[in-house]
Amino acid sequence: MTNYDLCLTWNWEYDADFVKLLNLACQSHGLSFLQITPKNVLDMMQSITNEEIVFQVFFDRASDTDARFIPVVQWACNHVVHHINFHKLACRAWDKVAMHQLISASLNTPLTLTLPSYDEQPLLPEIDLSSLGERFTTKPAYGGGGDGVINEATTLSQVLIARQEFPNQRYLLQGYIMPARLGSRIAWFRVIYCAGKVYPCWWDNHTHIYTHVTSNEETCYHLGSLRSITSSVANLCGLTLFSTEITITSDGRFVIVDYVNDPIDLRLQSKAFDGVPDDIVEDITERLAELILIHHAPSRG
Repeated sequence: MTNYDLCLTWNWEYDADFVKLLNLACQSHGLSFLQITPKNVLDMMQSITNEEIVFQVFFDRASDTDARFIPVVQWACNHVVHHINFHKLACRAWDKVAMHQLISASLNTPLTLTLPSYDEQPLLPEIDLSSLGERFTTKPAYGGGGDGVINEATTLSQVLIARQEFPNQRYLLQGYIMPARLGSRIAWFRVIYCAGKVYPCWWDNHTHIYTHVTSNEETCYHLGSLRSITSSVANLCGLTLFSTEITITSDGRFVIVDYVNDPIDLRLQSKAFDGVPDDIVEDITERLAELILIHHAPSRG
């Protein structure tokens, strides 16, 4: 039997740089690293079933888009104690309606109406959209990358059409948030959380470009709440690694506009203009390796 410290499932070609950095971080701490990919998932699952392979920590970045990895996830849920983003919690985080209900109870979120899925209720009763303002955002409960999202909807007919694009999903209608300006920047942020550390970044919601929030900017613009809010979201969702989007309104309120993103895009900014700054990705891999080290048991062949 071979005992690995970390098992990572991954299937997105653009994860290759992140995986390389994670492997280097594990090597630097003397940790063994098993990668399960589309090329070997069936063979690895057979080895796991035959008790030829076990692992101490499990990290899944594949099963949300490829069902071939689900048996590995199921095995890990039943046999592995330590997880980076435990599957049950990740599934809850993927549901934006569930996250809204969880987070809005204690943190600022946009004014939101929740609609049943089209399949569940094709015909809706009359809806008063006036509370949302002249413009509002519509988004399905699941999915990322802006799929199915209308950022500046204005009419009920747009809502009715949108519901049919993903008919099996509930929809959120959220009042449009006009961010303030801080100096030359729009006060819109994407904040990454990893194992207790918070990485605040300016994030252009049109170009999707990340820029570090400097310590001077954090002090000058009183941005410390980005850290405390993100830590509160972490406590609520229970994930080890995720990102959240926060904006500041013209009246100075910090509002969470996109609650929990998982799995997060960890392409390097040096390779993709809208990627994450390289030093943040490197630090994330180091923190994950340190977390795995805590659960380290000597590998044996």
